Amino acid sequence: MKLTILGCHSATPRINSNTTSQVLEIKNHTFLIDCGEGTQVELRRNKIKFGKIMHIFISHLHGDHVFGMAGLISTLNLLTREKDLHIYAPKGLKEVITLQMKLAASWTSYQLVFHELSSNTSELIFEDDQVEVHTIPLDHRVYTNGFLFKEKPGERKLDINAVKKADIEVAYYQKIKQGFDVVNKKGQLIANNALSKAPNPPKSYAFCSDTAYSERIVPIVENVDMLYHESTFLEKNSDLATKTKHSTAKQAAQIALKAKAGLLILGHYSTRYGDFKVFQEEAQGIFKNVELAEDGKQFEV
Repeated sequence: MKLTILGCHSATPRINSNTTSQVLEIKNHTFLIDCGEGTQVELRRNKIKFGKIMHIFISHLHGDHVFGMAGLISTLNLLTREKDLHIYAPKGLKEVITLQMKLAASWTSYQLVFHELSSNTSELIFEDDQVEVHTIPLDHRVYTNGFLFKEKPGERKLDINAVKKADIEVAYYQKIKQGFDVVNKKGQLIANNALSKAPNPPKSYAFCSDTAYSERIVPIVENVDMLYHESTFLEKNSDLATKTKHSTAKQAAQIALKAKAGLLILGHYSTRYGDFKVFQEEAQGIFKNVELAEDGKQFEV
């Protein structure tokens, strides 16, 4: 599982900083999370192929999280895309994009499939045989969701030496990976745990931006491997966090601690600050394993 930060700053893009957008590569999927202005450029800069993106997850309709959508949709059309593009977003984005395409006479050659979100409780919005995605209801000035991405447990690992020693037919190998006991060539039933090893633990990633401090999300993201939580302000400006329904670095760390997260990634910094290292230091007073998001930075589990 690999996370690439395309942009992690709040409000407006600058010469050396971009607004929110990320790419999560998980179990052969390439998910785009939020699409702030400049996302296309950052996708190219980080050598992420546009054609691999089949699903886009939009947290809310503030511009620094969504202003890159129209341009990306247009570019995909110019690249003669044919595959469907699934967009999971708050109700309203479909109307915005459709009107823009209509007024510009720029209908796409591929199908845009909108999955409009409106629930205030966590819900499963995507699932296949490898991954599932749940919403994380957040507390912001407009309807907002974070997203929890979870791998499904993989197949058991074949212990080839044990299998050969037990004299098992090759035709049974897949059954062993699926967890079944099997019969060897002598007709003896061999227990699965003698022929295979447990798969790697499934990995998970939670994206939480933008939101006021809310312990309501803790049960949803409990034991997550990586947690990205917005930290727009430092604690000295907590009054601004309360007013704007954002979080401080300290509050993000409190969520990570309560959720028993493996790693906390801070981002969505206000441009009022010059030194983001202070965010990490503030959070580490509560939760030790803290990293700072940076444009172009990658995190792997």
